[in-house]
Amino acid sequence: MQKREALKKRTTLETDIEIYIHLDGHQQINFDLPIPFFPHLLKSMAFFADWDLNIKARGDVEVDFHHLVEDIGIVLGEAFRAAIGEIKNIQRYSNQFIPMDEALSMVSIDVGGRPFLYYDVPIGSQLVGDFEVALIEEFLRAFANHSQITIHSKLWWGKNGHHILESLFKALGKALKEAAKLNGETIPSTKGII
Repeated sequence: MQKREALKKRTTLETDIEIYIHLDGHQQINFDLPIPFFPHLLKSMAFFADWDLNIKARGDVEVDFHHLVEDIGIVLGEAFRAAIGEIKNIQRYSNQFIPMDEALSMVSIDVGGRPFLYYDVPIGSQLVGDFEVALIEEFLRAFANHSQITIHSKLWWGKNGHHILESLFKALGKALKEAAKLNGETIPSTKGII
């Protein structure tokens, strides 16, 4: 079996990012990011997806974290799409509910080449440390668009911003793991093509 891995880079006037992903990894996760809290969420996602994930990123964080968070979503999406390869022998769909204390989040995905994000996580403009939680929607939109997957994310209940986002990212990781799971040589579509 060919390794499902990819290395992607992106350099702009605002950011410089390099991401390596191995979908069938062993949770070897390394980050070099100048952003608080966000690496914790990415690690939760990668851990529950069973990925190897290395991210090295720099950006104009003296302005704010927006450019870097969104661009990490772009590059991670491109890396995931390249690593998954031709969509013909994977599970394709997954739906996951994950609690963390009082928070309960749901993520449902389709790795079928149709980019879309539904984001119903009403936590407003909370800060977790210095991290603005509203940036998570921008990250997920960029990731969905560039990985060409559909993501529905919903907060069922919760109050603590840290708990809400961690449950969301763990659910996303579990969903990505299940949807990318190899299941033989079938094409997961009634059309016979994706």
